[in-house]
Amino acid sequence: MSKSPVAVLRTALHVAQGALAAYSHVNSPKKFTQHQLFACLVLKAAMRLDYRGLQALFIDCSDLRDAIGLKVVPHWTSLQKAAARLLHDDTVVRLLDATLAGGSASTPRAAVDSTGFATHHASAYYTRRRRETGDVGSRTQYHAFPKLALLCDGTNHQILASRTGAGPSPDVVDFVGLLEQALSRRRIHWVSGDAGYDSETNHRLARETLKVRTVIPPKRGRPTKDGKPPKGRYRRLMSTRFNKPEYGQRWQSETVMSMIKRRQGEAVWSRSSDAWARDMTLMVLTHNILIP
Repeated sequence: MSKSPVAVLRTALHVAQGALAAYSHVNSPKKFTQHQLFACLVLKAAMRLDYRGLQALFIDCSDLRDAIGLKVVPHWTSLQKAAARLLHDDTVVRLLDATLAGGSASTPRAAVDSTGFATHHASAYYTRRRRETGDVGSRTQYHAFPKLALLCDGTNHQILASRTGAGPSPDVVDFVGLLEQALSRRRIHWVSGDAGYDSETNHRLARETLKVRTVIPPKRGRPTKDGKPPKGRYRRLMSTRFNKPEYGQRWQSETVMSMIKRRQGEAVWSRSSDAWARDMTLMVLTHNILIP
């Protein structure tokens, strides 16, 4: 973790104060503010704790309680309910805006990518070796997994937009939504992505409507016959005048994915699809808060 737990709590508290009301209802018990509960959730993600572990940590560490003015330690069920209440769409938009407050109004480049998370804590290597050695054989089954798509600022690794869902699913359908969401927060000159985001529709909307130049290799779908360039004005442009130096910056999004998984883990604790979405959303917010 790049920041100390106290610094993480204070930064998260400041972010929440810029995005949320102190209490969700005028008749709430007022034992904790929404700002304090959000800071607790961010620390949970940053330290890879479950709700019970987070409660125990606050019981043991008075400096953490003092950092956000907690007079009473929240019960783990209170933290769980706070996550369900605070990590829904409208609130997340405000919180993500707050993590980017004070930043630049524009960026020369952005990158888009997606990744999947495990829903257990057995490593991919362990799963593969069990299959290879015949311990599970044909009985091994793979089901839907949590999928996170994001668009990041290529200059500072801040996440400008994210979408959660279940994989496997095509990346191409996420591109426009991510770009529109990111442009509501920061002006973007170039956006790069891998071939999974390639489509003439995506190029046209980004370049002609949103005024963002795209760099995406035209390799999605079947190759054309006789080596002819692909159909579509912008896909042909990608095949003949591809901007390799700008596309080389696509690794910025892969770096962001690596930062999230190294700091916060490669698996989500939850079991339902709604809870997956909350966990991944919290990862995105925590990532921006952990950036120095």
